[in-house]
Amino acid sequence: MTKFIIRWMINAAALFAAVWLVPGIIYSGDWVGILILALIVGLLNALVRPLLKFLTCPLIILTLGLFTVVVNTLMLMLASSVGQALDIPFYVDGFWSALLGSLVMSVVSVVMSAIFRDELKKRD
Repeated sequence: MTKFIIRWMINAAALFAAVWLVPGIIYSGDWVGILILALIVGLLNALVRPLLKFLTCPLIILTLGLFTVVVNTLMLMLASSVGQALDIPFYVDGFWSALLGSLVMSVVSVVMSAIFRDELKKRD
Protein backbone atom coordinates (compact mmCIF):
# COMPACT_ATOMS: atom_id res chain seq x y z
CA MET A 1 0.00 0.00 0.00
CA THR A 2 2.87 2.36 0.79
CA LYS A 3 4.38 1.72 -2.65
CA PHE A 4 1.09 2.80 -4.23
CA ILE A 5 1.02 6.01 -2.18
CA ILE A 6 4.63 6.84 -3.05
CA ARG A 7 3.93 6.30 -6.77
CA TRP A 8 0.78 8.40 -6.46
CA MET A 9 2.70 11.28 -4.86
CA ILE A 10 5.41 11.03 -7.53
CA ASN A 11 2.67 11.25 -10.19
CA ALA A 12 1.15 14.26 -8.42
CA ALA A 13 4.52 16.03 -8.21
CA ALA A 14 5.21 15.32 -11.89
CA LEU A 15 1.79 16.64 -12.85
CA PHE A 16 2.29 19.76 -10.73
CA ALA A 17 5.68 20.35 -12.38
CA ALA A 18 4.09 20.07 -15.82
CA VAL A 19 1.36 22.56 -14.86
CA TRP A 20 3.95 24.92 -13.40
CA LEU A 21 6.48 24.75 -16.25
CA VAL A 22 4.44 24.32 -19.44
CA PRO A 23 2.42 27.39 -20.48
CA GLY A 24 -0.19 25.41 -22.43
CA ILE A 25 -1.17 23.21 -19.47
CA ILE A 26 -3.61 24.97 -17.18
CA TYR A 27 -4.92 23.87 -13.80
CA SER A 28 -7.07 26.23 -11.76
CA GLY A 29 -8.05 24.22 -8.72
CA ASP A 30 -6.68 23.24 -5.34
CA TRP A 31 -4.22 20.52 -4.37
CA VAL A 32 -6.96 17.91 -3.91
CA GLY A 33 -7.76 18.16 -7.62
CA ILE A 34 -4.09 17.53 -8.47
CA LEU A 35 -4.20 14.39 -6.32
CA ILE A 36 -7.37 13.19 -8.05
CA LEU A 37 -5.87 14.00 -11.44
CA ALA A 38 -2.68 12.11 -10.53
CA LEU A 39 -4.85 9.12 -9.66
CA ILE A 40 -6.59 9.43 -13.05
CA VAL A 41 -3.23 9.62 -14.83
CA GLY A 42 -2.03 6.56 -12.92
CA LEU A 43 -5.17 4.58 -13.75
CA LEU A 44 -4.99 5.53 -17.42
CA ASN A 45 -1.31 4.57 -17.53
CA ALA A 46 -2.13 1.23 -15.92
CA LEU A 47 -5.20 0.40 -18.02
CA VAL A 48 -5.11 2.18 -21.38
CA ARG A 49 -1.39 2.71 -22.02
CA PRO A 50 -0.47 -1.00 -22.38
CA LEU A 51 -3.22 -1.47 -24.97
CA LEU A 52 -2.14 1.65 -26.83
CA LYS A 53 1.50 0.52 -26.80
CA PHE A 54 0.46 -2.90 -28.09
CA LEU A 55 -1.55 -1.38 -30.93
CA THR A 56 1.28 0.96 -31.89
CA CYS A 57 4.03 -1.62 -31.45
CA PRO A 58 5.10 -1.52 -35.13
CA LEU A 59 5.50 2.27 -34.96
CA ILE A 60 7.42 2.02 -31.69
CA ILE A 61 9.79 -0.53 -33.23
CA LEU A 62 10.12 1.45 -36.47
CA THR A 63 11.05 4.64 -34.60
CA LEU A 64 13.31 2.79 -32.14
CA GLY A 65 11.06 3.67 -29.21
CA LEU A 66 10.56 7.35 -29.93
CA PHE A 67 6.87 6.84 -30.66
CA THR A 68 6.47 6.09 -26.95
CA VAL A 69 6.72 9.86 -26.42
CA VAL A 70 3.67 10.28 -28.64
CA VAL A 71 1.84 7.60 -26.63
CA ASN A 72 2.66 9.50 -23.41
CA THR A 73 1.41 12.69 -25.05
CA LEU A 74 -1.87 11.04 -25.97
CA MET A 75 -2.22 9.76 -22.41
CA LEU A 76 -1.87 13.30 -21.03
CA MET A 77 -4.45 14.58 -23.50
CA LEU A 78 -6.78 11.73 -22.50
CA ALA A 79 -6.27 12.57 -18.83
CA SER A 80 -7.25 16.15 -19.65
CA SER A 81 -10.46 14.95 -21.29
CA VAL A 82 -11.33 12.64 -18.41
CA GLY A 83 -10.55 15.39 -15.90
CA GLN A 84 -12.81 17.85 -17.71
CA ALA A 85 -15.58 15.23 -17.77
CA LEU A 86 -15.24 14.95 -13.98
CA ASP A 87 -15.30 18.77 -13.58
CA ILE A 88 -11.62 19.02 -12.71
CA PRO A 89 -10.28 22.33 -14.12
CA PHE A 90 -7.34 20.81 -16.01
CA TYR A 91 -6.76 21.82 -19.63
CA VAL A 92 -4.11 20.90 -22.14
CA ASP A 93 -3.98 23.50 -24.92
CA GLY A 94 -2.90 21.20 -27.74
CA PHE A 95 -0.56 18.51 -28.94
CA TRP A 96 2.67 20.48 -28.47
CA SER A 97 1.79 21.49 -24.93
CA ALA A 98 0.91 17.89 -24.14
CA LEU A 99 4.19 16.72 -25.68
CA LEU A 100 6.24 19.12 -23.59
CA GLY A 101 4.14 18.30 -20.51
CA SER A 102 4.63 14.57 -20.97
CA LEU A 103 8.39 15.11 -21.28
CA VAL A 104 8.44 17.18 -18.08
CA MET A 105 6.35 14.56 -16.29
CA SER A 106 8.67 11.78 -17.45
CA VAL A 107 11.81 13.59 -16.26
CA VAL A 108 10.29 14.43 -12.86
CA SER A 109 9.03 10.86 -12.45
CA VAL A 110 12.43 9.37 -13.27
CA VAL A 111 14.27 11.71 -10.90
CA MET A 112 11.83 11.22 -8.03
CA SER A 113 11.70 7.45 -8.56
CA ALA A 114 15.49 7.39 -8.33
CA ILE A 115 15.34 9.35 -5.09
CA PHE A 116 12.71 7.05 -3.56
CA ARG A 117 14.12 3.85 -5.10
CA ASP A 118 15.14 2.36 -1.75
CA GLU A 119 11.70 3.03 -0.28
CA LEU A 120 10.02 1.44 -3.28
CA LYS A 121 12.26 -1.65 -3.11
CA LYS A 122 11.53 -2.16 0.58
CA ARG A 123 7.78 -2.06 -0.04
CA ASP A 124 7.65 -4.81 -2.71
